[in-house]
Amino acid sequence: MAVDQEQLQQIVAAVVAKLQAEEKTSKTTLGIFEDMNDAVAAAKEAQKVMQKMPMDFREKIVTNIRKKSHEHAEILAKLAVEETGMGNVGDKILKHHLLAERTPGTEDITTTAWSGDRGLTLIEMGPFGVIGAITPCTNPSETILCNSIGMIAGGNTVVFCPHPAAIKTSQYAIKLVNEASIEAGGPENIAVSVTKPTMEASKIMMAHKDIPLIAATGGPGVVTTVLSSGKRGIGAGAGNPPVLVDDTADIAKAAKDIINGCTFDNNLPCIAEKEVVALDSIADELMYHMIEEGCYVASKEEQEKLAATVLTPKGLNRKCVGRDAKTLLSMIGVTAPEQIRCIIFEGEKEHPLISEELMMPILGIVRAKNIDDAIEKAVWLEHGNRHSAHMHSKNVENLTRFGKAIDTAIFVKNAPSYAALGFGGEGFCTFTIASRTGEGLTSASTFTKRKRCVMSDSLCVR
Repeated sequence: MAVDQEQLQQIVAAVVAKLQAEEKTSKTTLGIFEDMNDAVAAAKEAQKVMQKMPMDFREKIVTNIRKKSHEHAEILAKLAVEETGMGNVGDKILKHHLLAERTPGTEDITTTAWSGDRGLTLIEMGPFGVIGAITPCTNPSETILCNSIGMIAGGNTVVFCPHPAAIKTSQYAIKLVNEASIEAGGPENIAVSVTKPTMEASKIMMAHKDIPLIAATGGPGVVTTVLSSGKRGIGAGAGNPPVLVDDTADIAKAAKDIINGCTFDNNLPCIAEKEVVALDSIADELMYHMIEEGCYVASKEEQEKLAATVLTPKGLNRKCVGRDAKTLLSMIGVTAPEQIRCIIFEGEKEHPLISEELMMPILGIVRAKNIDDAIEKAVWLEHGNRHSAHMHSKNVENLTRFGKAIDTAIFVKNAPSYAALGFGGEGFCTFTIASRTGEGLTSASTFTKRKRCVMSDSLCVR
């Protein structure tokens, strides 16, 4: 049977359309798209499905994300260190297990009710819809998995804009989230991103009409951009957490806790101890115990070399961020013993290696005459970020005064900084600490909006 020209054109058009569809499909692998607009559209369709899911179905997906975070902890840790050159594998493995166990899920979504003569009123936590999330290279997969658990538990889907320095690690984590959903019977594309995250892609995401909420975890620049977007923004920005040690502290324990917190994942966590303010009466004893814990005391000349190496006119030297103490010392020509974990030195609070947030195991120690002087210096060093602060003391009045003065989202007493995230302390885990916008430690409830449902003169059966 002969095929006329018109039929032939229709057949060719159908074949071309099929090939184009297949090509487009091949470019989207478990949430990773070529184009940001396509990614947002896919997340929106997935959210329509999520909206109809009962709460226990969301919990099934969340449970599977936890499972995969455990199973892939070592792979993700190794991939992040290899890709970014920051941190260490052992501590990153611990962080993945921590987020899997301690990140709140659907149990964080609650209902408030009033019942009386005039009826029943409920306050329900409902999803925003599609959330835009900007994530860092310091904790790439940890932030994505932690955010995914909270945002999905709240009934949302999420569009991620990962840091360009951690694309492979971030995309691996996003694929795990979608695998977890599909295996639980949920939709694909509950977490999406693009193959090449760029500034242009993030601008499209932030301006997109289908994204009502943006959560940014990163430096002050990206948080400022998000808060200037005209959208509702959750800003988890910079900190320069001081740790204050007074003359009532258990000095040996304080030294151990401070060094353990400062060196965890090579000081990448934003909550980690970045500088010490110690009362003059106990400063020498504290440094003695720090040396016992594996600290190297840098000379004046070595301090100058370190400052010239780790700081540049444009900010931190990226090649130094998240590096261990031995590597940093080797960069200035010092061969350190195997047991060296941290670099310490004494200086004034204005010293560039003290006043700047370094995100590397370099710990400046500032002496204070008394508790008033110590609090004043520590508050200055925190720079008003209201992020994190720590103190070692047995004096409740001193602890209270410093806590009020520093006014941070996190205040850890007599423990390493990571106790704030439930690692050796009580409470839940998060990797998005919104100090700047006031939410503090974010969880599933943070990513919901409150809806009031009123039934007048009915459903009160008291």
